Amino acid sequence: MLPALAHVRNWVFDLDNTLYPATSDLFGQVDARMTAFVGDLLGVEADEARRIQKQHFHEHGTTLSGLMRTHGVDPHAFLAYVHDIRMEVLAEDKRLVRLIAALPGRKLVFTNGDEPYARRVLDRLGLGGSFERIHDIHACAYQPKPHAAAYRSMTEAFAIDAAESLFADDMARNLAPAKAIGMTTLWVDNGSEQAGASASNDFVDHRTADLGDWLEHILEERA
Repeated sequence: MLPALAHVRNWVFDLDNTLYPATSDLFGQVDARMTAFVGDLLGVEADEARRIQKQHFHEHGTTLSGLMRTHGVDPHAFLAYVHDIRMEVLAEDKRLVRLIAALPGRKLVFTNGDEPYARRVLDRLGLGGSFERIHDIHACAYQPKPHAAAYRSMTEAFAIDAAESLFADDMARNLAPAKAIGMTTLWVDNGSEQAGASASNDFVDHRTADLGDWLEHILEERA
């Protein structure tokens, strides 16, 4: 293993646009459903619904969190609606399955989505049996990444030492709180939405455009 990663015992991965390519635009379907939900809820046109949705996303971490605070939206109803999407854009990723299996230690998922949706995605990718546990938005008590409380609840739920853990996410802003508690960070810089945050060497330890390529590289180093 690369010397900089020899300490890692826990490999924690974001789900959307991290474990699959952003080019698949799976999350684009979710994003469109969120806009539609906001439009129906507030009775506004698509452009205004999109503006409100993104405002909630930037200010609260997720659209859901903002809608819960400002409109008392039922999270279960919201998540069932926005995750009612087609999975055909995803294909089994045998290379990623093999590489994640080869990582030493525990493999875990930390997502702002919910577990039923996460399991559908993982099954579609062939990763259904690759991860020990999933920490979702319900487990975070609806305090999503990048709120510090989400990271504390994740490390406590998984019973992991942050100093022995790596966290990979496609949104640079979600890495800063992970770094703040001592995690090693990997930015999957694949062109997905960055929420207005520029990556910084202060909280990005490693960077890749493709998770599979990066894992292949570090495992080759290990060999």
